[in-house]
Amino acid sequence: MSSTAQKIPIHIVCGPTASGKSAKAIEMAETLNGVIINCDSQQIYNGLPIIGAQPPQEDLERVPHKLYAHLHPNEVCSAGNWREIALPVIKNVIEQDKTPIICGGTGLYIKALIDGLSPMPDIPDQVRQKVVKRYEQLGAETFYKELQDKDPIMAERFHVNHKARIIRAMEVIEATGKSLSEWQKLPRDKPPENWDFKITKVLPSREDLYKRCNQRFDLMMDMGALEEAQHFHERIISGEINENVPFAKALGFKQLRMYITGEWSLDFAIERAKADTRHYAKRQNTWFTNQI
Repeated sequence: MSSTAQKIPIHIVCGPTASGKSAKAIEMAETLNGVIINCDSQQIYNGLPIIGAQPPQEDLERVPHKLYAHLHPNEVCSAGNWREIALPVIKNVIEQDKTPIICGGTGLYIKALIDGLSPMPDIPDQVRQKVVKRYEQLGAETFYKELQDKDPIMAERFHVNHKARIIRAMEVIEATGKSLSEWQKLPRDKPPENWDFKITKVLPSREDLYKRCNQRFDLMMDMGALEEAQHFHERIISGEINENVPFAKALGFKQLRMYITGEWSLDFAIERAKADTRHYAKRQNTWFTNQI
């Protein structure tokens, strides 16, 4: 592509949970005729709109939002999966003469978009379903041992609890007969050369960030987070949602579920949810400060 090709701005608004990045993205979208595209590994799932901080109806009416509540909780979404879903959405927004505004706190997704990933094979749905079902039947430990036998190089890179990654590695070797490590050696599939990434980091002071985390969880409780958690828990118990999907460990739900199952008091569950959210936000803040 010619270096003189007109640059297309792709805005990225990133930062830790509860930082205020969604409000910033809306403000930009209204100014730039933008469409907000989700880049958050929790908000891509449906099922926990309050606890997952999905955009409220009034925000959806103000500006278009894409890839929020997009996947069923049982689906596994890696950085590569997200990139595959997001690229056509971004291109469609550009074709409509609107401005893509990527918004989220999942740094690996953002890096996959900016830096590109090695080209990956298309995994047939039947292979993906078979691998996920096998994971559920065997459990993490036994499944991980199978991966060690079939693809020791990738198994060495991941911890047994890296569910999405070990499933992805198994999918690739099952579908292609080649290790994911072999595919990763191929030249990266880069974004179009005329995409001009413009990054806005929303990084409040630690004191302000912690305060925002606490206040937001109180607001979630007022909005019905406990009832939402109860309903989601019942969907897991009924078998509709798999017990070991990553979204079942969502911040806020995991802690409230301990109250629902009678293991913690409600006050303790709320305090733990706030503390765990603060710790997560702190890690995200450090990551975005140093990595993006």
